[in-house]
Amino acid sequence: MNEQQFIEALKEKGIELSDMQIAQFKKYFELLVEWNEKMNLTAITDLEGVYLKHFFDSISPSFYFDFSKVVTVCDVGAGAGFPSIPIKICFPHLQVTIVDSLNKRITFLNHLSDELQLENMHFVHARAEEFGQNLKYREQFDVVTARAVARLSVLAELCVPLAKQDGYFVALKAAAGAEELKDAKKALTTLGVKLREEFSFKLPVEESDRILYIFDKIKGTPKKYPRKPGVPNKTPIQ
Repeated sequence: MNEQQFIEALKEKGIELSDMQIAQFKKYFELLVEWNEKMNLTAITDLEGVYLKHFFDSISPSFYFDFSKVVTVCDVGAGAGFPSIPIKICFPHLQVTIVDSLNKRITFLNHLSDELQLENMHFVHARAEEFGQNLKYREQFDVVTARAVARLSVLAELCVPLAKQDGYFVALKAAAGAEELKDAKKALTTLGVKLREEFSFKLPVEESDRILYIFDKIKGTPKKYPRKPGVPNKTPIQ
């Protein structure tokens, strides 16, 4: 997917990019490739791959979930800024908080944000488990999202405590999502969310399967979650 195909594909989905937004994506690609030579941010560095598998893929939740109706978004384990920074470029009003456990990635994200002139961005170097217990952030966000961080039962424990009541947990998954959803039933109920909608679709060009899960936060998350760093991964809620 080259730049023009990316612009056209978004337009078909109702997202018309301004010249400034097009320039921001271009700069994002350049900085990603440049910094990737110094640190491992992504295995995908060709232009077509980045525009499809990082930019377009990251924005795809907005085809099914209306980001224009929310304000605060938290992205857990965003790595090089996916999915929240492409979403932020398309929806500039969003106030985005990114938490990542690697400080060098936070350094990259701060630089990226400055270069792209993004406002209302907040980057936090922390383990997601500790971040979720921090009262400054716990149950403070309209939307909490993550892409390719962990299987759903684990991901829910890292993300759901951050969503405010009546907020949303939006999970981007590949083909294994349906199996993960079955395994995560107890975790999702325990943590206080219920499935609102699910959407199955294919990423264009390569036709790979994607599943988007949108969960409603219907009650407060018990204080014990998330548990200590490493525990959710070792012993998921079952």
